[in-house]
Amino acid sequence: MDQLTTDLDQLRIASLTWGDPRDTDAPLAILLHGFPDTAHTWRHLGPVLAAEGYRVVAPFTRGYGPSGLPADGSYHVPALMSDVLELHAALGGDDRAVLVGHDWGAITANGIAAYDDSPFGRVVSFAVPPFLLMNPTRDDIGGWARILPRQLALSWYTVYNQLPALPERTFDRLVAHLWRRWSPGYDATADLALLAASVPTPERRAAVIGYYRASARPWQLPSRYRHLGAAALGGPRVPLLYLQGARDGCLDARWAAQVSGRFEHGGRVALVPDAGHFLHLERPDDVGARILEFLEEAR
Repeated sequence: MDQLTTDLDQLRIASLTWGDPRDTDAPLAILLHGFPDTAHTWRHLGPVLAAEGYRVVAPFTRGYGPSGLPADGSYHVPALMSDVLELHAALGGDDRAVLVGHDWGAITANGIAAYDDSPFGRVVSFAVPPFLLMNPTRDDIGGWARILPRQLALSWYTVYNQLPALPERTFDRLVAHLWRRWSPGYDATADLALLAASVPTPERRAAVIGYYRASARPWQLPSRYRHLGAAALGGPRVPLLYLQGARDGCLDARWAAQVSGRFEHGGRVALVPDAGHFLHLERPDDVGARILEFLEEAR
């Protein structure tokens, strides 16, 4: 594992890498972490993909150190999408590139999968399916209605994170609690230490909480990202593999079945047994094998 720094339009972004990130003969794989996590979350999958010939780049997304804070202060999903598209271009990626995302990284990856001009041939997302596919239809509104009450209770933290200052002041207790609830039985001691090193200051903590605050304030989206706004809420236009842990304490696992029949373009859904929200850390071999099988279809 090595490190790479890339200058983007609004920030300097730092990434962990496996394989030579500048070797354009190899297909590019970009891996996006979520909240409350860091690029170190890919310590299992990164080497697996590199061994299969990919050059793997896992950025610390905007606001998470050692990446910079964005000059425009935007943490909207289209801004996150723009960073990934810029990174792909800076690294000389082509349409063999694959994109993998977890949690907020999945939200970003899902948006790029819905973007007409996406340079990624295949996308894998964990723990958050494309939002468009979660919307009820006349045929499945009953299932949607049965999931919604529990999901609203599970999503309490999204409201908490709208409060001024309090989430930053309670950050350490908050994130430790979320890891315990979201992936019961998983020892997150190392992951929490890496997170603390990535966001050690109130300014950094405000930045990562800012993802939630930006989602509630779409009218503040800077104009430079508005061309990506529709895709951020759209359905995938490329093959997308959606994986979810069967014991996910963040997003109700019934969503996997709810959206499974709505994927097009060769997409599919799989529920990973004995795993919670951080399934790629809890069941790395299972998750890695499913991803390699999906990617092999395009090679």
